[in-house]
Order: sequence, then structure tokens, then C-alpha cells
Amino acid sequence: MQSPPATPAELAALERRIDEWLAAEMADNPAIDAVERAEGDVTRWFIRFLGEEKDVWTAWWTLGQRTLGFETFLMPAPEENRAEVFEHLLRRNHKLTGLHLELGAEDAVFLRGSLPVAAVTDAELDRILGSTWAAVELIFRPAMRLGFASRFTD
Repeated sequence: MQSPPATPAELAALERRIDEWLAAEMADNPAIDAVERAEGDVTRWFIRFLGEEKDVWTAWWTLGQRTLGFETFLMPAPEENRAEVFEHLLRRNHKLTGLHLELGAEDAVFLRGSLPVAAVTDAELDRILGSTWAAVELIFRPAMRLGFASRFTD
């Protein structure tokens, strides 16, 4: 069942709450390098992370009338070992909670999820942030080593 759309006032309050939460998180969390807001018809935040396995990457949070969507580009389409890469991704996908891996344009791999607007709390924002960071750290390097094996030398 789809949740009811939030009112403009509810969305404005949630935008402020997310802005404040991200500002505090950026001040305290060394994994966050920058936070920017998109201007225009879509309410979107760009959160640039400093990772260990994937050095720098960006997550997009998009606020809609019904959901807060979150996603990040994980990797381009694999050039080699496609079956092994997709097996790795499917096995990892099975273990993710609140996120899923999917193929996007040109078979690029994305990590995505969404949350009903009514369920957005500070604890859920923390879970989204941490789960996304942890999933990228866990999945990225093995997938890249499989999908671009000839570019890696040990």
C-alpha cells in the first residue's frame, strides 16, 4: 500500500530537518567530504564520501511527496567476467537491508533504496548513511577486480 503524499508544509519541515541533520553529520563524520543541495524543482542532496575501498563517491538523496530516495553509482558495466560480477552482486544484494543493487543506463551498477517520508527520522537517516557507506565498501573492490581483472595487477 502506498503511503499518502506529504503536505507542502510537512515536506518543508522535513527538508529543514534533513539539512540540519546533514550539517551536523558533516561536522562530526570524517567520511563525509561535502554536502550540496540541488536547486530547482527537485529536492536533492549530494553527499560526497571519502571511502577506503572506493576513494571518493557521491550519494544522492531525493525527497519526493511520498518517499526519500537514496542512490549511488557503484561501478560501470563490467568489461570482463560478467557472469562472475553479476553473481557477486546478486549474492551481496541478498544480504542488503533497505538497499538493493540494480543495473542502470549502459549496464552501470547502482545501489538504491527508498523510505516513506513518514518514516524519516534521525535514526533512519543515520541507518541510510551508514548502510550505503558500508555496502559500497564491501561490494566495490571485489566487483571491480572481477569486472576489470586485466587492469589490476598484484
